[in-house]
Amino acid sequence: MCGPYNIRMRLCNFRVSGDQRVHAGMLFNGRIYNVSDIVLASSSRSDDQLAERRIGSRTLADFTRLREELEINLANHSDDVASFAAEEVSLEAPVLPVASFRDGYGFEEHVKNARARRGAEMIEDWYKFPVFYFSNHQAISGPYSDVAFPKAGQWLDYEVEIGCVIGKAGRDISAADAESHIAGYFVMNDWSLRDAQRAEMVMNLGPAKGKDFATSIGPYLVTPEELEDKRSGKGFDLAMRCSVNGRVTCENKWSSIYFGFAQLIERASQGVMLYPGDVLGSGTCGRGCLLETGTQFEDGSPIGTGVDGWLGVGDTVEIEIERLGVIRNRIVAG
Repeated sequence: MCGPYNIRMRLCNFRVSGDQRVHAGMLFNGRIYNVSDIVLASSSRSDDQLAERRIGSRTLADFTRLREELEINLANHSDDVASFAAEEVSLEAPVLPVASFRDGYGFEEHVKNARARRGAEMIEDWYKFPVFYFSNHQAISGPYSDVAFPKAGQWLDYEVEIGCVIGKAGRDISAADAESHIAGYFVMNDWSLRDAQRAEMVMNLGPAKGKDFATSIGPYLVTPEELEDKRSGKGFDLAMRCSVNGRVTCENKWSSIYFGFAQLIERASQGVMLYPGDVLGSGTCGRGCLLETGTQFEDGSPIGTGVDGWLGVGDTVEIEIERLGVIRNRIVAG
């Protein structure tokens, strides 16, 4: 299906030292190929608009076309296609620009645990349909970018999530057809400021400033075909893991999700269009944030260096999802 090179679709946006431009790239055999070079080296001389577009604005048809052209060019024009080792480039967020950002609430374990810590029972209405909120699509940061400590509070937290990006527009998409609209998946950290979030949600509105400042995504956009052999339940049998300053704080599986992306897309597209570049988050996996687990390790030591064991300046949070890769972000003064 992928031709003689068995190319799997891993896409990215990157910069090269000394060049401030962001380039779209494809990862193959450990090398990152510049999409512009793939297109321009093609004997078909594809249009310049395709060459210039970043990954976030591309459609599934674009991805198929790019893969076909890379196959041709590696076979016939390999000298004309520039490539870089991963360590030679700086990876940016794999979706640029993000057209909109909806974040879900898909893991039952997370909801139960977080409510239990507040002394609340599981809310039965949660099982009726997948809820989501709109977050700041202009505050997306890359897989290894520093994150500035926000000014609206002190209780800084991470959230271990999967993200997906829409690659085919649609309205009133059924759950049965929803995955055909997904261009790919990536690791997501939905940073959260818990004291700000708690204060605003008392008024039954939000989260707002508690989620307004940063969402880290990356490192690559991994297409669904690369995960298909791991399908399980409403997700995939892929490990999820988080550590703070090198100590593990969370281990779980994507397959434990209750409302998968198919159900979330069905809900989100009811009566409205979803477009290429729209991002959706899974919601936090079970035990995937400090709000849920508490801010101390089992030995009683604080997890973060901030107030009461929350995250602080200088802390590094690393999230890894099997096959999707690793994102690693350090917190710096705001």
